[in-house]
Amino acid sequence: MRLLVSACLMGLCTRYDGNANEDRGVLALAPQHVLYPVCPEQLGGLPTPRPPCEIVGERVVNRLGEDLTQAFSKGAFEALKVCRLCGCEAAVLKRNSPSCGKGMIYNGTFSGKLSAGDGVFAALLQASSIPVYGEDEIQNIE
Repeated sequence: MRLLVSACLMGLCTRYDGNANEDRGVLALAPQHVLYPVCPEQLGGLPTPRPPCEIVGERVVNRLGEDLTQAFSKGAFEALKVCRLCGCEAAVLKRNSPSCGKGMIYNGTFSGKLSAGDGVFAALLQASSIPVYGEDEIQNIE
């Protein structure tokens, strides 16, 4: 299966703080699947590193209070193009992220607390009928 994967989970330094979230379980999928790394935030034009962002209502804002909704939306659509161009059948995304989180995301208070919701890219993929898995759900990939 062709899988679109959050680039940070594959060890690329694309996180907001310039680091990676390399996940050995995700990398272990490579012998059975073709993995395509993508970072919607970078595709939306955001630099790395960058101030952390969270979803507040219908907007994505950074810790400085700047509205980055447009960049997150642009990045989500660009990453969806990559998904389609590569023929990906599903995505493995970084949980809790304002772009890639599925089911739970940081609650918009920059306090480390979570609330129910999806990141901008995860929501777009799901609306496009692309299955989305968090890195802690890879055992469910069929």
